[in-house]
Amino acid sequence: MDPRAEIEAVYRAESRAVLATLIRLLGDFDRAEEAMHEAFRIALEKWALEGVPANPRAWLISAGRFRSIDARRRDARFERYDPLAHDAAEEPEEPLSDEAIADDQLRLIFTCCHPALAPEARIALTLREVCGLTTEEIAHAFLTPAPTLAQRIVRAKAKIRAAGIPYEVPGAAEWPERLDSALRVIYLVFNEGYAASSGRELMRLDLASEAIRLGRLLVELLPAEPEALGLLALMLLHDSRRAARTSPTGELIVLEEQDRSLWNRAQIAEGAALVAQAFGARRFGPYALQAAIAASHCRADRSAATDWREIVGLYDLLERIEPSPVVALNRAVAVAMRDGPAVGLALIEALLARGELIDYRLAHAARADLCRRLGRRAEAREAYERALTLTRQEAERQFLRRRLAELGHL
Repeated sequence: MDPRAEIEAVYRAESRAVLATLIRLLGDFDRAEEAMHEAFRIALEKWALEGVPANPRAWLISAGRFRSIDARRRDARFERYDPLAHDAAEEPEEPLSDEAIADDQLRLIFTCCHPALAPEARIALTLREVCGLTTEEIAHAFLTPAPTLAQRIVRAKAKIRAAGIPYEVPGAAEWPERLDSALRVIYLVFNEGYAASSGRELMRLDLASEAIRLGRLLVELLPAEPEALGLLALMLLHDSRRAARTSPTGELIVLEEQDRSLWNRAQIAEGAALVAQAFGARRFGPYALQAAIAASHCRADRSAATDWREIVGLYDLLERIEPSPVVALNRAVAVAMRDGPAVGLALIEALLARGELIDYRLAHAARADLCRRLGRRAEAREAYERALTLTRQEAERQFLRRRLAELGHL
């Protein structure tokens, strides 16, 4: 293989693990990133002559660390004092076992997803530091100006330094909140990739793929954690329907109308196995339950064969352990499929009357669909129009316009 191609392959496979360990060793995000890029620059020169070392990851970490220390010594000499004479003595070479490097990756995820950071900052920092996306790629995905996104990342790093947020895997007392924050960030990234909040494209496959990669990494690092298993299962099961979700012209195809022969059976099998593993732990949570619901959908070879009784039962459990208006809405839709549209519509109208979902486009779209099924065309039209005013995603807007056209003139 061409040496440059070999180094590019190593970069793709190892750069995020190298960065995670360098952050621990150097104590600073920006210094670590500079050190990582410098290590790869040195590797480009040396490996072309000497070949790729047996353990490229450890070689890169060591090269980056010592190059950063050298740079700080030079800076210190210019400033006429040498604090690194002490710092370097305090930084002994550490064994770089695979287990230690895996711990560093886990530390990086928990640091980027720390609850003290604003939610949007957690997402941006995770995509930048853990996934390696450029600032421009993240800004494009979330339709945010690149300078704004860059400032968000800078502020997050500054807050980590100023607040002394530790670069560590949390202790037992902090574990539930910290893990929940990490899982939420990964799922938010996936959702933006699977069903973009705005723009012309329904899906942003790069984001969905990165979220699944992060989910796999978390399961690899925490193989006995049911909610990590559940989240990965949930993402795989949703993503398995990717090819059937849009027409060749980019129009949205709803679940009951999808060509199920296009679903990715390998992903479905993997997701179902992860659900079984998560439930086997007997301390499963909301991600495992949502994955079980997705698995139930995926088991049906046609829409009419869906086990709505099982799905409503799973939503009952989910509503008990993590009640929310959105969970109640999804349960109401499942009840409509089990017991008839009139029963489901009454539940949705009660939710809307409470006011919590009044600006949630999917609540109005669900109400519109049930009114349409009941032949209440005027109410259906009103609800579709309300959903349309709240929707920024073009594929969804086209779908709502098509439903309105199908209603015809009153």
